Amino acid sequence: MQIRMEGKNCVVTGANSGIGYATAEGLASRGATVYMVCRSKERGEAALSKIQSATGNPNVHLEVCDLSSINNVKSFVSKFSSDDKPVHVLVNNAGLLEQKRVITPEGLELNFAVNVAATFTITELMMPLLEKAAPDARVITVSSGGMYTTPLTKDLQFSGSNFDGTLQYARNKRVQVALTEKWAETYGKKGVGFYSMHPGWAETPGVAKSLPDFSQRLSGKLRTSEEGADTVIWLALQPKEKLVPGAFYFDRAEAPKHLLFAGTAKSHALIDSIVDELRSLCALPAQTALT
Repeated sequence: MQIRMEGKNCVVTGANSGIGYATAEGLASRGATVYMVCRSKERGEAALSKIQSATGNPNVHLEVCDLSSINNVKSFVSKFSSDDKPVHVLVNNAGLLEQKRVITPEGLELNFAVNVAATFTITELMMPLLEKAAPDARVITVSSGGMYTTPLTKDLQFSGSNFDGTLQYARNKRVQVALTEKWAETYGKKGVGFYSMHPGWAETPGVAKSLPDFSQRLSGKLRTSEEGADTVIWLALQPKEKLVPGAFYFDRAEAPKHLLFAGTAKSHALIDSIVDELRSLCALPAQTALT
């Protein structure tokens, strides 16, 4: 964890609070050039200023992007790519747990839009920049232990009438783990590593807002954001030969992706058809698709 990161470009989504903030600060403290992708310009600027002050690193930048909009994500990546700078680390951290069914202006269920569609789009479109940083490039996706409770399903946007935000979040997090496996299989030879991880239950603004009862009940017993971000930073620093491509990590160690007798393992066979649907929903050009 003492490794320095000068000269490395790191992109962190959802970086203005919680685990994203702690990740951005941890990477900046090691000398990395950090790009904080935040929805709110105001909150992003405040977080940026705090990180620069705390780390003494001036190479921290704000990128404003609403990850609930695929068009917004595409515009951000297009603008960001115009400088043609290599991306050594992409941290897909931004996440949302909205309990009610909300449909975005682009017609997507909101949890799915942020947790899955944006993660898929940003990763796919940043592949050329990640390849420029090969063989050291890596994508780290912050999933959740909630994914253990549910198999992969093709019902990506929860079409049933009894919408359950917590279940939808768990399904989204399962997709992220399966996608990480698929990306590792597809792009591994291009010198890009893909890993997903579970940060443990941390006391973050996101948890307090989306799970208020849970947050209050366990107040003082949950992890700090820094503890939640620890494995993300560890994954960013580890030599790639010490990491398992496509693996799911918890507390700096590879963890199982399925619980015994949970019946989720075979569901990952659906990932190819899910990727096809994501490519179609996000209207990504064929050359960036997982084929």
